[in-house]
Order: sequence, then C-alpha cells, then structure tokens
Amino acid sequence: MLRGLDIRDMLIIDRLELAFQPGLNVLTGETGAGKSILLDALGFVLGWRGRAELVRQGAAQGEVTAWFDLPEGHPAAEVLEEAGIAVEDELILRRINTREGRKTAWVNDRRVSGEVLRALSDTLVELHGQHDDRGLLNPRGHRQLLDTYAALEADIAATRAAWRALSDARRSLSDAEAKIAEARTEEEYLRHAVAELDALSPEAGEEATLDTQRRLMQAAERIRADIGKAAEALGLQGAEGLVTDASRWLQGVVDQAEGQLDEPLAAIERATMALDEAQRGVAQCLDALTFNPLELEEVEERLFAIRGLARKHNVLPDALAELADTLRRRLTLLDESEGDLRALSEAVTAAQERYDAAAATLSSKRVKAAKALDLAMAEELAPLKMERAVFATTLSDAAPGPDGIDAVAFTVATNPGAPAGPLNKIASGGELSRFLLALKVCLTQANPGLTMIFDEIDRGVGGATADAVGRRLAELARGGQVLVVTHSPQVAALGGHHWRVEKQQAKDETLSTVVALDRAARIDEIARMLSGDTVTDAARAAAKALIEA
Repeated sequence: MLRGLDIRDMLIIDRLELAFQPGLNVLTGETGAGKSILLDALGFVLGWRGRAELVRQGAAQGEVTAWFDLPEGHPAAEVLEEAGIAVEDELILRRINTREGRKTAWVNDRRVSGEVLRALSDTLVELHGQHDDRGLLNPRGHRQLLDTYAALEADIAATRAAWRALSDARRSLSDAEAKIAEARTEEEYLRHAVAELDALSPEAGEEATLDTQRRLMQAAERIRADIGKAAEALGLQGAEGLVTDASRWLQGVVDQAEGQLDEPLAAIERATMALDEAQRGVAQCLDALTFNPLELEEVEERLFAIRGLARKHNVLPDALAELADTLRRRLTLLDESEGDLRALSEAVTAAQERYDAAAATLSSKRVKAAKALDLAMAEELAPLKMERAVFATTLSDAAPGPDGIDAVAFTVATNPGAPAGPLNKIASGGELSRFLLALKVCLTQANPGLTMIFDEIDRGVGGATADAVGRRLAELARGGQVLVVTHSPQVAALGGHHWRVEKQQAKDETLSTVVALDRAARIDEIARMLSGDTVTDAARAAAKALIEA
C-alpha cells in the first residue's frame, strides 16, 4: 500500500509531500492544474518510462520518494530477496534525476537499477486509464491476466517444466545427429587412425623415457671404458690391494706402538668399507651399461615412430594416448549411433507426450476460467449500466511454447447482435472506462495487495452511470487502496480521502500544489465540479447530498 509521496523540484512542483490512506483516495482539480504531474512523478520513482524533461526549471536536480507498507507475504519480498535487499515492513523508493538526465535510484538506501524498480512496481502499483497500454488493453497480457484470475501458477510451472524437458530432449537429439553426421564424413580416417594408434599403443611419458635410454646407450661405450678403468683402480690391483697391505703391515706392529696406531687402523677400516661401497656402485653401473646392440635399434625405432605419429596428428607425443581415446570414442559413437539415436528419439517422443498432456490440462482449465470470468464480468457490468453489453474471453490456438498452446483475447460487444472485437476498438470512451473498471474488479480479487490508480477512468460518463462507476471504485478500494484522478463529482463524492490539485502563480513561475480537503472544502470542491467557476448555494447543497447519499 502506498503510504506517502515526496516530490522535490519536478516539473512545476517545488516541494510536495502527500500522505495517502487505505480506501478510495480522490484527486480532483481543474484541467491543467497538474494532476498528471503527480502520476508522472510516481511513475518516475517506480522506474516507468515517461517524460524526458522532468527537472523543474532552475533546479539542479529533481527527486521523488515513495514509501509503501509491505504486509507479510507481499510479492515485492521476492523481488527484494533476489536483489539482495533485506525485506522490512516498510519499503522506501527514492530516485533522483539531474538536469543532465542522469538517474540514480535507491531502495531502502540500497542503490539499485531501473530494472529493479520496474520489477518492484509490477508488485506494488497498477495504473489504468482510458488509454492504458500497460495492462488491460494490451492483448499480449490477456493470457497472463486470465491465468492469474484462475490461480493457474502450478499448472503454468508444470507446463514450463515439460517444455524445458522437451526442448532439452530435442537439443540432445539434434546435437547427436550433428555429431554422427560429422563422424560419418571421416569414418575411414577414424578407423585408420585408431588402428595405427592402437598398434603403437603409446603411453604418456614414454617418449621422454625412450629418449633418455637412447642417449645413454649412444654414450655407453665411452662411459663404460672410463668406468672400467676406475673399477680396476679400485680393485685388488689398485686401491683395495694397497689398503689391504697397509692394514696388514700396521697390524703386525700395533702391539709395539703403545696405542698410537689404534686411530689410523680404525680410519683404514672405514676407508675399506667406503671403498667396498664404491666398488659395488661402479659394478652396478657397468652392468647397466651392458646392452644388446639390437636394443638400441629397437628403442630408436619406437621413439621415432612415436614422434612421427605425433607430428602427423599435430599433437605432443604425450598427448597421443589421449588422442587415441578421443578418436576411439568418436568411432564408438558412430558404431553405436543407431541405438543412441533411437533412444534419443524415444526420449523426444516421451517428452512431447508429457508436454502435450500438461498443455492440454492447462488449456482445459483456461477454458473453464474464461467462462467464469465472462460470468463475473456480466455481473459487474450490470451495475455500471451496461447490462446489454457482452464481454467474452476467447481462446485460440497458438504456437506451442513454455506457457502452453493458447492465445487469449478479451473481446466485447456493446449491444446484443453487434460484432465482438477488441476492447479498445469496439467500445466508446465512456464504455471503455466501464469495461476496464469491471474487468479490474474481477481480476483484482486474486491480487489484493496492489495499489490501483485510475486516471480519469470515468471520462465520458455522467449522472447515474458516473455514480455507478464511483461505487464500483469504492467497492474495489474496500480492504485495499485505490487512487483515482477524476473530473466526476459523483465519483469524488464517494472518496474516503480527497485532495485538490491547484496551480499557484509566484512571481515569474507557476507552481502546482496539492491540498488535503476537510469536509467543508470538499463540499466546495464538488460544488465547483458541478457548477463550474461560480459556486452557488444550490451547488453546495447538491454536493452535500452527493457526499451523504
């Protein structure tokens, strides 16, 4: 519910603060007083697209703030949560427009985009008028309005899920068909490449291992000769024999040396052990360097084969094994394509059947809802002096999609036997206003949390018909909130809260302001609406009678 609106330096308003109330809020005033400016300002803070030049002449920027009450479970909470904004009992929207045209918006002091404002506005406010293109007169929205009226959210969700599953199944089948078609064009290449790779069976890291073996074998003879010399130098004819002789000679005189040879003998023993370890390591190296000359040829042959195959397929040698797996999978896909395509085709058929069933169920419920809406409209049109008019909700076939297989349109015939047609093409101005009001009364039963604004929806009607319009507006506002901009005294008299929009001339500028009316001022305003510029006692009496009726 809209609780307040603060406007600063917008168009011809310098500073204005309004506190709205539940029920029927009425705004009246002479033509050109600035009633539409209030709607422009509200539309601006809600992110609607409107006038380009909004900032008051001489001001650096214009600003509009609107605050709403949010009861528990209000649809705006979902929008706030999605935007990462905490949900509170009060919602404050603020938007600034600089003279250069730069717009900045906040929600509860959190900066947001215009898209967030517009998403919130869809849950907070509905604007309806004789030339409404945002809601009821737009045929593209009639299906959604019917679905909301019938509370078909669960059926819509089921149909959309079935459509997504069908789309996914079709996409999987199409992708598989494309891959198989591509694979068939290169079947001969795939079979040859896989056979070649399987015959060689390369492994990751094998090329580096073979290269190391090859280099080691190529240098083996030269290395082996030097290592053999070292082995001889370490053996009995070399270091080992000399160390053994030294140890034997010292052992023969150790008793006579009075302990001075104990440490040298211990060092010789350690040297003997180290020498033995060195001999074993050298012997192992010599064994490793002993190979069959044919082995070098075999290593080189495999190494060159791996490198050649890698160049052929333009990959690194270590990637050959992965390439073999990839080509093998493509070949397997080709070999198993018939079975896979059959399974995918069956999946599409099953998904199509599920979608058809969900769409048929949704369509059946829409047919029933359309009949119910038509009956409800007939009941609403009678009090509006249009008991002879016929409202019909028509369903026709539409291309299957996420929202089903139906196209929905609201049509009217103003007299029995007259051809039916779209709302905005068949009805006159006054008739159109009443059709819109009746339709809004029916549709709003499913969405009581909206603030509804009617901009001169009573234009073109008067007398008893205007009184009927006012009473429907008052009924619609019961338990909720309706703002109506009106020139009809009958409608104004039924308002629970009344404001007059007026212009004031101040030096070289004209400003618009809004005045809250008490009972006496309200009688004078309705009397003016009845009689014109000259308000007579008779007009006041008539105004009082309207208010008290």
